Amino acid sequence: MATRKNLQKRAGGVGVRQVVATALALLLTLFLLPLLMQGEDGAPESVPTGTLPIDRTVVTPGVTADGQVSVTVQVGEGEVLTLPLDKYLWRVVAAEMPASFEPEALKAQAVAARTYTLSKLERTSEKHPGADVCTDIACCQAYITPEEAAANWGDSAQAYTDKITAAVADTDGLAALWQGQPIQAVFFSSAAGRTVNAVEVWGNSIPYLTGVDSPEGEEVPNYRTTVTVPVEEFRTKLLSEYPDADLSGTPAGWFASLVNNSAGGVDSVDVGGVTVTGAALRTLFGLRSTSFTVTADEQLVTFSVTGYGHGVGMSQYGANAMAKSGSTFDEILKWYYTGINVAPYTPKE
Repeated sequence: MATRKNLQKRAGGVGVRQVVATALALLLTLFLLPLLMQGEDGAPESVPTGTLPIDRTVVTPGVTADGQVSVTVQVGEGEVLTLPLDKYLWRVVAAEMPASFEPEALKAQAVAARTYTLSKLERTSEKHPGADVCTDIACCQAYITPEEAAANWGDSAQAYTDKITAAVADTDGLAALWQGQPIQAVFFSSAAGRTVNAVEVWGNSIPYLTGVDSPEGEEVPNYRTTVTVPVEEFRTKLLSEYPDADLSGTPAGWFASLVNNSAGGVDSVDVGGVTVTGAALRTLFGLRSTSFTVTADEQLVTFSVTGYGHGVGMSQYGANAMAKSGSTFDEILKWYYTGINVAPYTPKE
């Protein structure tokens, strides 16, 4: 049997070996573990934390309805781009509606823009025969690149980019439909309390483009504007278009028999004995809308104007006012486009 002295020696030896083993383990941990955690390129691999950052959203890649539709866009005079519908719509919404607007208003704008584009895809235009749409607002919809938009938005660029991306994505594939087909989803900036029947502006009666009340008001920038025209300039411009007008005598007597449209704007007015439409006066003198009154003295003809745009279809500031009051994007669309449905639509091949 081992003596007590021998047992103590053995115990002491075991203790030394344990200390040495522990030290070696620590050295391996300190020097070899970082090497084991490096990836193939030598960069440290991230360690899973089990949680996600609270300001990030997990996005699962997938095929979207908009992503499967291609749009050819004539940019300027000759350049033609081909874009997925969602990328094109982002550029339209960013150009057509302030990104500071309510999310539901932006969604309504995205659906209106998508609907307008889908209707363009199914017919050709003499103004851009080599493309589905163009960037001329007199023909199609406004357009801005992401880079240009970001430069305009400054410090809000990322937030506004995300808002418009969400507006397009959250309405993916949805269109405003009448009898199963995309409508003429026209829109404008702001109304003077009510939108206008299409027949009063363009001469064609369209069942879903009828006048409705619109809730925007003094919160709209430049909601009320004034245009003053020197009497001689007014005389020259008007006679160039209406040579039979009699603009002799006192300017205050040139205007008579003003007829209002259904929204309270000017349908027509007699000027020097000739009937002139409100739309013609708007174009001739650069008025923001046909919702105006006119006065004249010996020096100036003065137009007092309310709102901005042709007044038919969806009012953008009205849509934003409705969104602030709790309306959803489809409620906004169904308000401004009478009797339509909001549903998925696949363009014809």
